[in-house]
Amino acid sequence: MTGLYPYATGLQRNNIPLSRDIPTIGDMIASEYYNAHMGKWHLGDDMTAQHGFDKWEAVEDFQRVRITRKEYRYQEAPYNQWLRDHGVDPPSMQVSYEGWVGGAELTEEQTQAGFLGHTASNFISDYPKGNHADQPWMLFVNFFEPHPPYTGPLNHLYDPKDIEVGPGFRKRPDSGSLVNRLRSDFYMNGGNNPLGAAGGDHHDTSTEEGFKKLRAQYFANVTVVDNQIGKIFNSLEKSGQAENTIIVFTSEHGEMAGDHGMLEKRSLYEEASNVPLLIYVPWLNYDGQQRIDGSVGQVDLVPTLLDLSGSDIPEHLEGKSLVSVLEGDKDLSHNDVFIQWNGMGDRNLGSPEINRMVSVPWRGVVTGDRWKLNLSPGDQCELYDLNSDPYELNNLFNIQEHRDRIREMSARIRVWQDETGDDMPLPAV
Repeated sequence: MTGLYPYATGLQRNNIPLSRDIPTIGDMIASEYYNAHMGKWHLGDDMTAQHGFDKWEAVEDFQRVRITRKEYRYQEAPYNQWLRDHGVDPPSMQVSYEGWVGGAELTEEQTQAGFLGHTASNFISDYPKGNHADQPWMLFVNFFEPHPPYTGPLNHLYDPKDIEVGPGFRKRPDSGSLVNRLRSDFYMNGGNNPLGAAGGDHHDTSTEEGFKKLRAQYFANVTVVDNQIGKIFNSLEKSGQAENTIIVFTSEHGEMAGDHGMLEKRSLYEEASNVPLLIYVPWLNYDGQQRIDGSVGQVDLVPTLLDLSGSDIPEHLEGKSLVSVLEGDKDLSHNDVFIQWNGMGDRNLGSPEINRMVSVPWRGVVTGDRWKLNLSPGDQCELYDLNSDPYELNNLFNIQEHRDRIREMSARIRVWQDETGDDMPLPAV
């Protein structure tokens, strides 16, 4: 949303309020736009319109008091009001987090995704008839699902026995970093994430069957979101706005879901860091769908959307516009993507050893030729050839023949650090 890396914004973990001095795309897009934000925020004062957004639909309220100013702590979020309208007493956020896979009591319509699908669709359908019909609009819809506790109304949609898995499923990363080995051991030995303290349908992650059941319910929650996105697309079509609306679909992180024996995110593995990115630009998509080889960083999305909307692109942005790539004038064969983990955990992750190692920072790069280097000053570093080892099963960092490649890739990270003001010390290579 800012076109900056986490180190530059100071947002190195969840629930740190975003400084009012740091503009988002809502502040930077051309002034004639009417801007709406709906869904998860996690950047402070979740209840209030801010950072250039004119319309605000919150899903979290006084139950997250640690990130809400006192004067807003007892307002009720529109999502909770939606639940009451459907005859449901909103559970506390703390209780709703409990259990990796607890009982699913909400219908698909009553989930946060259902609320956002309904609210976003109404916004789009009603906009041409509303008070701002003469203005272009920007809508940011941020779904919570799929997410722990990985439960929902479609829990039985997929049979765990039919769930496909790759070669990294439940495979301990013996040659990888210590933090990942600790996390893998924790789950593979049946450890329960602390979020599950209140009980519920806890899976035995020491077994293939337990992991597959959790994985099946995660995929079911993906389908819940897919259904709501379909509803939003239908509202664009029916209101006649589909052919002049840019659409971007992506995710803030992936999910391990049993790969390398782990759950959740907080890892530089591809399962957690390599997320979907779909961009639809009506006037650039005449030949149907195209897959553009290569990688981009999400830091590039803000300058790209500013460029497509005819807005000025501020010089302070650390990302770059991808419009020339979308137009086919450039490719991504030489594009490096950089990854940050700043070592700031926001909760207990299962054991003192894991919590200590999660506090160690990392910097990574995925080069245009699909090699990946992960460096940390306090853990086992990693090198993967994503061309021949896409599941990152063979850490090549300690193989002598790759020393020059490691030094060259490390230099790329150092140059990027100089350009962005990142002063995390890199290990000598």
